[in-house]
Amino acid sequence: MIALPRPRRTRGGGNERADGSGPAAPSRRRSRVRAFGLRTRLLAAFLLVAAVSAGTTSALTYREARNALLKTAQDTAVSTFRDQVERTGWRLPVEEEGIEEILRDLARTGKPRPWVVFAEYGSVRASSGENPVSSVITPELRRAATAHRYGSFERVVKNGVPYLTIGMPTVFRTGPDSTLPTGLVLYAVMRMTDEQINVDALLVAARNGALPGLAVALVPALLAARSVLRPVRELRRAARSMGSGRLDTRIPVRGSDELADLADTFNESAGQLERSVSELREAEARARRFASDVSHELRTPLAGMLAVTEVLDQDADRLDADTAQAVRLVSAETGKLAVLVEDLMEISRFDARAAELNSDEIDVAEAIRKTLQTRHWADDDRIRTELPAGVRARLDPRRFDVVVANLVGNALRHGGAPVTVHLRTEASSSGTLVLVIEVTDRGPGIPAAALPHIFDRFYKADAARTRSPGSGLGLAITLENVTLHDGTIRAGNLPGGGAVFTVEIPLRAEEAGR
Repeated sequence: MIALPRPRRTRGGGNERADGSGPAAPSRRRSRVRAFGLRTRLLAAFLLVAAVSAGTTSALTYREARNALLKTAQDTAVSTFRDQVERTGWRLPVEEEGIEEILRDLARTGKPRPWVVFAEYGSVRASSGENPVSSVITPELRRAATAHRYGSFERVVKNGVPYLTIGMPTVFRTGPDSTLPTGLVLYAVMRMTDEQINVDALLVAARNGALPGLAVALVPALLAARSVLRPVRELRRAARSMGSGRLDTRIPVRGSDELADLADTFNESAGQLERSVSELREAEARARRFASDVSHELRTPLAGMLAVTEVLDQDADRLDADTAQAVRLVSAETGKLAVLVEDLMEISRFDARAAELNSDEIDVAEAIRKTLQTRHWADDDRIRTELPAGVRARLDPRRFDVVVANLVGNALRHGGAPVTVHLRTEASSSGTLVLVIEVTDRGPGIPAAALPHIFDRFYKADAARTRSPGSGLGLAITLENVTLHDGTIRAGNLPGGGAVFTVEIPLRAEEAGR
């Protein structure tokens, strides 16, 4: 038979996870994921690119504008000072009394703004200002001005104030292309505070221009993130819808980009899955109908056969040995076939979701004793019980009887004496009070390879054992009955040898208080 997976029944609502964590855990994880989700990463990446682009553009613009501003002022000052020095006539030797007036005339013609002009000739030091020597003229500039015919210049910052210093030697022209230095070197010192103010203004403008650019870039970033996230959200909703059982869910396909291809692929996969699940459901339904129909069709002839074999069993002692043996074999096999048909019908009801609980409040210890008495096991010295009085629960008496009978019968057939039935109540790991029934034996135990399959239908731990006294469905029916009670069943081995089957059925609050 082909069986589709059935949703696990849970008590107290459907928000609990299979791993036992409550609804708070996924919500916390979801909040952590959303803090650094796809939208956040897309916006961060978009703004990072915009910030780098705006910052790079602003920095390059600022650098070029600053260089152009400073170069204009510098070139103007240098060329003007050179021209003024060349036009001025000098008398040698230079005397300190007469040179100051010449220096003041040079200072008044300074461009783009007035200079302070200094002169150095041997030990003579003079200037157009109050101090004959400038503190901003560096030794490097003095050496460069002396070594180069056309002079040199340098930008200096002192006490936070920028200066342009120009050094220009004076020469005698001895021919069309030849000159001789006079030993007199003139220096022009010009404050560049206005240029610095303009440069600072450029920096502020570049910064203020970049910030609105980032704000403007946020709008296309949000639009781009929305265009990417909308198909992702639709895919998430569609996947969640399919997970809840709506296999006809589809995603609208928009555009022709990669996201549209993803939506189209999802739709194709969903359609294929829907067809496959439909085929499986149809096959499952056919298998259930087949098993149910066969079982129903076999019940009537089996009832007649059981009646005939019962009469033959009574007369077997009056038959010859071979005939009596054949009669008893037919009777035993007919009984096994009847058990198999009943079990198949029970499994069919579980597969068809037709099995229902008819719960009633019962004394659990008394119900177990009744099960043992009905099977004539009450006086069997191979069976021991530990059944404390006063344990009451709401159970389906018939299905609980099947659970106990199947576990004890399985232990008697495949385990070793003594078989012990132990009843108790205890708190589970989640704090819920549960009813616990343990059935143990002292046999060889369950092979490790068989443990994962011990509740499978028709599974045999011993592959060489082709025939067994039961139908091969007892433990599978036990599992279904326990699950119908919202309980669990486990199989394992005892440390000292032997198998142990543990059934846990949750007790409701009103039951636990009685």
